[in-house]
Amino acid sequence: MNAKPVDALRLDVAQLAAEGAELAGQWPLSELTRLADMHMAGDGPAAEVQWQVQGELRPVTGGAAEVWLHLQAQVELDLCCQRCLGPVHETVTIAKPLRFVSDEAQAAALDAEMEDDVLALERTLDLRELVEDELLLALPLVPRHAECPVPLPMPADDAVADEMANPFAALAQLKTRGSGQT
Repeated sequence: MNAKPVDALRLDVAQLAAEGAELAGQWPLSELTRLADMHMAGDGPAAEVQWQVQGELRPVTGGAAEVWLHLQAQVELDLCCQRCLGPVHETVTIAKPLRFVSDEAQAAALDAEMEDDVLALERTLDLRELVEDELLLALPLVPRHAECPVPLPMPADDAVADEMANPFAALAQLKTRGSGQT
């Protein structure tokens, strides 16, 4: 791009695409607050989000060129294992092309038709917010260890196990008690 520094928080996507320019950088995870809320902070070094974007104008026969942004990002997080509730280390990575169109209505119509993501072209784009949104969407739905490092608690005896296996047994007992008191 030109000699002046580019502000990733106020990115001119159209200019980036017109120049075919590339940007890269990193942000401390603490600056992406919604994503940081998912991270179980430990004693290790502070997590950082690595990102890279490249703009592209794709020529279209008989029309204006399409504005595209190729987005890549990666972060290493410790998420809460849904089995043992301990930290499970995950590397969350995204690599996707994003097409930009003139307005929200066109973006919604094309997004339903295309596999690629389609966004409305704004004067400026907060790249950090876009990266955070995409990383949140890429998180595993149910983070868990392949094998938990700590054994999971088991029921103390078979009676408890039977009760847990059939939760309706307690309801049946209540029903029989209730019918005997009339």
